[in-house]
Amino acid sequence: MPTRSELHTIELHGTEVAYRTAGDHGPVLLLVHGMAGSSDAWLRCIDDLGREHRVVAPDLVGHGRSAKPRADYSLGAQASTLRDLLVALGHERATVVGQSLGGGIAMQFAYQYPERVERLVLVSAGGLGDDVAFVLRALTAPGVDLVLPLGFQSVVRTGVETVTGWFGRLGLRPAPATVEMWRAYTSLIDADTRRAFLHTLRSVVDVRGQRVSAADRLYLAAHIPTLVVWGDADPIIPVSHAHAAAELMPGSELVVMEGVGHFPHCERPREFAELVGDFVGRTEPAELDPGQLQSLIAAR
Repeated sequence: MPTRSELHTIELHGTEVAYRTAGDHGPVLLLVHGMAGSSDAWLRCIDDLGREHRVVAPDLVGHGRSAKPRADYSLGAQASTLRDLLVALGHERATVVGQSLGGGIAMQFAYQYPERVERLVLVSAGGLGDDVAFVLRALTAPGVDLVLPLGFQSVVRTGVETVTGWFGRLGLRPAPATVEMWRAYTSLIDADTRRAFLHTLRSVVDVRGQRVSAADRLYLAAHIPTLVVWGDADPIIPVSHAHAAAELMPGSELVVMEGVGHFPHCERPREFAELVGDFVGRTEPAELDPGQLQSLIAAR
């Protein structure tokens, strides 16, 4: 039986960071959630992953139950916090699994701390192309932060939750992707969370689309076993980004899940956990060769 996930908090440099753990043996998995999400996004699969792995799933700073200071919310800053969290927990290396924004952070983590990455799993990842849903581009427009509070009144949440309750009594359940989108939406009712969300969003997206790309440096991950997982019906980041990433990372593995949207780990949690478990079990962890890294950079 898997060890059920547990919620913890830790203080890093004066900032409180919440995180979930599951499992007590095997390789370490670091699960990094997406924009406006939290470690709750992994609840459908974390216990299955904990059967054979030691799982750490943080709430990114500015998200969930972690602190929301006036601070740097860039990919690099988030990657640094994740490094410090692993160090504080006594984990030297990990397989880094990132979804959406978390995928961009996972790639940044591998770029900044390649010696700490055993494998990469990129799930509907940001940072692999310009395209992104219109609503996210619109939210970066000037002045949005002045009108945004009007769309996140608690009365709206109460009304929708009432309707959801009616459907529940009829035996109808919302789809997992809908639950995740609604969880993200309702988190933004809190003013501090909303401010952190806008800082985070604007660090990676503008009105033209995604403004941060890892495409020019993916060749540096040639020594890292990489699995790319995407849904062919993703409405947030198109599946074409998955195919482009696979081409830029020779030796990587690509799995496109039919009929799945932006949240494969929620929409098909058992299948997702099996994919990750199988990938970790049959691949050798990366070992950083400084000479190889020097050669790759010099060659470009």
